[in-house]
Amino acid sequence: MEYSIQLSFNNGDEKLKIPILPEILEIKGSGNGKTYTVVGLGEINVITARSLKGISFSSFFPAVNYPILQETKAVFLMPAKYVQTIERWMATKRPIRFVFSGHYDINIPVSIESFEWSEIAGSGGDIEYKIELKEYRFYAAQTVTINKKTVSKKPARPNEKQVPKTYKLVAGDSLYKVAQKILGDASRWPEIQKLNGIKDAQLKSLQIGMVIKLPS
Repeated sequence: MEYSIQLSFNNGDEKLKIPILPEILEIKGSGNGKTYTVVGLGEINVITARSLKGISFSSFFPAVNYPILQETKAVFLMPAKYVQTIERWMATKRPIRFVFSGHYDINIPVSIESFEWSEIAGSGGDIEYKIELKEYRFYAAQTVTINKKTVSKKPARPNEKQVPKTYKLVAGDSLYKVAQKILGDASRWPEIQKLNGIKDAQLKSLQIGMVIKLPS
């Protein structure tokens, strides 16, 4: 079975195939349970979403085209090219994709948490490195609609003026004007007409000084 590790950036626009496979590929993952003490029950464990996976490995970037490169089918690049590319990806603060092919395939977005490297003395330019990756979960800010604060209006103050039971007509009065002036609602003039038994024909010839009853 062919084993390979590939890192890619920007939806596969840039790719790096790890030339020398590491001896150990360390993958860490754990649950994220929380423990609580419940009265009458004791300690309980609440299982929540698992924590993000951590991936780390170390190897070296060869300065010469070793025969092993033919086995991994990796394109030969100078060590500095690998280092520069990985550091540039880190500087963008964007995730990359980690793809491992083997007995257990892994294909997940990750962030580069750390990348350490050093030139091996007497190797002719080989660069040793250690890289730590962390699983990345894409997320987006949710749009939250904030309701404008509703200002409660105070209820209209009721009309506390006591309505008289009778009213004496004066010059210029009409039932319409009396309803508006005394009752505060001109549309109630028909109530006054009905209460006093005034016919329609009498509406325009009401006597000055006439005492009329008012509805409550």
